[in-house]
Amino acid sequence: MPPRHAIRAGQVLDSIERSPKTGRMTIEQRRILTTAIPGPVSAGLMARKQGAVAAGVGTTLPVFAVAADGGVVVDADGNQLIDLGSGIAVTTVGARAPRVVEAVKAQADAFTHTCFMITPYEGYVAVAEALNRLTPGDHDKRTALFNSGAEAVENAVKIARAYTGRQAVVVFDHAYHGRTNLTLAMTAKNQPYKRGFGPFAAEVYRAPVSYPYRDGGLDGATAAARALDVIEKQVGGTEVAAVVIEPIQGEGGFVEPAPGFLPALAEWCRANSAVFVADEVQSGFARTGDLFACNHEGVVPDLVATAKGIAGGLPLSAVTGRAEIMDAPQVGGLGGTYGGNPLACAAALAAIETIEADGLVARARQIEELIKPRLLLAQKEDDRIGDVRGRGAMIAVELVQPGTSVPAPELAKAVATACHQQGIIVLTCGTYGNVLRFLPPLTISDDLLVEALEIVVASLREIS
Repeated sequence: MPPRHAIRAGQVLDSIERSPKTGRMTIEQRRILTTAIPGPVSAGLMARKQGAVAAGVGTTLPVFAVAADGGVVVDADGNQLIDLGSGIAVTTVGARAPRVVEAVKAQADAFTHTCFMITPYEGYVAVAEALNRLTPGDHDKRTALFNSGAEAVENAVKIARAYTGRQAVVVFDHAYHGRTNLTLAMTAKNQPYKRGFGPFAAEVYRAPVSYPYRDGGLDGATAAARALDVIEKQVGGTEVAAVVIEPIQGEGGFVEPAPGFLPALAEWCRANSAVFVADEVQSGFARTGDLFACNHEGVVPDLVATAKGIAGGLPLSAVTGRAEIMDAPQVGGLGGTYGGNPLACAAALAAIETIEADGLVARARQIEELIKPRLLLAQKEDDRIGDVRGRGAMIAVELVQPGTSVPAPELAKAVATACHQQGIIVLTCGTYGNVLRFLPPLTISDDLLVEALEIVVASLREIS
């Protein structure tokens, strides 16, 4: 007999209305709280989680999801929460995008796996062709598929090292690139990601990033000159295999470099025969109001690492770049058992079709127009809002001590917790833990978005 909590969660799922024509669940797009957060079923499931799952695997909200669609996540107690997180920028096209669901069903009915390195299949090739077409630049490109963002970044480094014959990798303050040994070395934030897990991979060097709110107002060119001076002194241009940067930093606090910073780095890489790698894992696939964040300044990376929003919720990542660089590793040097899994490839093709057919790049810009003015107005009324930044549906608020630039992580945590209790999924981030980040699905309605923002601002106002 199924556990009691599974039965209760199943009853919630069964209670959701379905379309008589398609049989698809129809989740009403509004916030509904039937219990306190968490409700009794989620609380029971959390107790099971604590007895079965490693303690190092944390959760942001103490609720268990049973369904999601548009801008709503339904939990095991029947509460409907407004989603401002998208599973950390993954469900960009929605958690149940019709094209994605149908494509995955059809592929699962054909086969779930053969391993592309053993008996290849067309879906992998089709995804590679799509990424070669969509990523910045019109040069000849190649793509390799993997499973996670960390895998993509790590393979981008492998490819750059194979191509250049060099070892040094340059990354930046506040960077987040993943949880593998190499990508932890590349990640800047110690707690909770790095503490106790060393030693880390060698030949990784860190330079200062352009952080307009915290670097004294340096313009992009000046900030780039500062970073390049550090690189030249610490490493030397002839030793650098790759410069790896998030065009808008994710976990580091949605730090958007000043205009001119990224182009200067790319130009330096060209002059020094180093590979310029854009980590677009969080910022890619329409998230920032451009298909890729690099497009905002017309920057064309040598390699682009993608994941998260690429496949509508299925695990897939990629490295796409200049053909001569991508083809540098020996045959068999790239790959993996699950890389480019058929189900994930089918989902990616459907997600890309959804982005293009439904105008989701433009929708991300509309979301920015809804979010930013409200947050900027709140900033005028509350000096604890130090900065409002970001683009598209990747917006952040940095919270500080009143009238200062001193980070206020406890305030960010308190606001997020208050929002969670009112049915709003809000995430925090930042090197100092003092940033609220907003990553709604691009399928969220205006009404839900406005309601959620009003609750966020009201929660901040009520916390002294």
